[in-house]
Amino acid sequence: MNAPILIVGGGIAGLATALAAAPTPVLLLTRAREGSDVASTLAQGGIAAPVGDGDTAQAHAHDTCVAGSQHNNPAAVERLTGDAVAAVEWLQHQGVAFDRDPGGALQLGREGGHDRARIVHAGGDATGAKVMQALVTAARRAPHIHRCAGLDVTGLLLRDGHACGVHALDAYGHAERIHGCAVVLATGGIGGLFARTSNPADADGNGLALALAAGAALRDLEFMQFHPTALAVPGLHSLPLVTEALRGAGARLLDAEGRPLMDGVHPLADLAPRDVVARQVWQACREGGAWLDARGIGTTFPARFPTVFAACMQHDIDPRLQPIPVTPAAHFHMGGIAVDTDGRSSLPGLYAVGEAACNGVYGANRLASNSLLEGVVFGRRLGTLLGALPGTGARHGGCTLVRRGPSLDAIRIAGLRETMMQAMGPVRSGKALQAALLQYQAADGWQGGLARTLLAAALRRTQSLGAHFLAD
Repeated sequence: MNAPILIVGGGIAGLATALAAAPTPVLLLTRAREGSDVASTLAQGGIAAPVGDGDTAQAHAHDTCVAGSQHNNPAAVERLTGDAVAAVEWLQHQGVAFDRDPGGALQLGREGGHDRARIVHAGGDATGAKVMQALVTAARRAPHIHRCAGLDVTGLLLRDGHACGVHALDAYGHAERIHGCAVVLATGGIGGLFARTSNPADADGNGLALALAAGAALRDLEFMQFHPTALAVPGLHSLPLVTEALRGAGARLLDAEGRPLMDGVHPLADLAPRDVVARQVWQACREGGAWLDARGIGTTFPARFPTVFAACMQHDIDPRLQPIPVTPAAHFHMGGIAVDTDGRSSLPGLYAVGEAACNGVYGANRLASNSLLEGVVFGRRLGTLLGALPGTGARHGGCTLVRRGPSLDAIRIAGLRETMMQAMGPVRSGKALQAALLQYQAADGWQGGLARTLLAAALRRTQSLGAHFLAD
């Protein structure tokens, strides 16, 4: 019997890879017990695709590269935007019911950095949840996919310089070695390493730490995107997102005096690329606060933006009657495990896809609503490639185990998050980065080691570019 493809992570990228690998056996290893616990489920904005009249893949690519400060990999951008329409069609085939206008055409929204409306949605601002629901259902029906939930992958198995399996702990701390013909890291991002994030707390860079321990190349680690409008709830680590689509529908950002925050800052004003808006909101929060005034949406708010409405009401904020307090939150890592457009890392047998990977498609700043698209486009591409590999039997023995190292305790993780938020937030300084690096100079848990690697990457880039903005 052929050894399975091992996919670590159950978000949109991992599921798209698993489904596209059919009929090759796939073992899907997840920390979360349910699909609702992954970052993909929380995505509100939608999926960018040039499906509207007069829109083109070239126009979508142009906006992607402008948002990315032209630091993008052109081949990856061409693949992403060229396959976007097919990705939307594939998702519909999987059962995703995208919102439509009264005439039956796909309903399109506009978000920051896009020169036109090209964002498809499902369930208003519940796109991520709707997409994940469909893909989880499809994976459960697929006979070639077996899911093992509640596993924390803590190491990689190597044989003759090739990745051949993983080391994992179950919920009771029992260790297991799992062998496969290929290992795919689809573990998501690093938002959980920051004090305020839109991600689940366990989006902590585990995949990066595993790749780092095994000697795989990493890329563009300094580029961390902060969503400018997370709901400002004191005391919470994972903050509810306030979708950018609200600004596409006319909502305006205001400072503490009620003045428009983005006027005169950028030609696109409130719909400027996220790095620009996040810096303005960050500064406003230090000077008294920032608010999103979405009262103009009126009585249709609960139907058009049910997720945001529910989150606001849960915290005694009625967005139909009052502005929404917002703050920047760590949202998406443009860097990651260095891969080509087929998902191959520098370590044979090890692949990466989704936010854990970096093929350069985003450059220095991700264009809004390209992330779910990336997971589908490059996940399907990787799954097809792996499904076509010659079958090999699993060999047990003769492997070397490389582990990410011990974890920090809760108190030290909380301290690390505060340090990372201040040093590697939307506005940085060489002095703060150097001080943070000195703080984690000694090995101090795998999270500390990863933080040290991220900080060192930020220090190496001495000029501002995209999401890496140096005030000094």
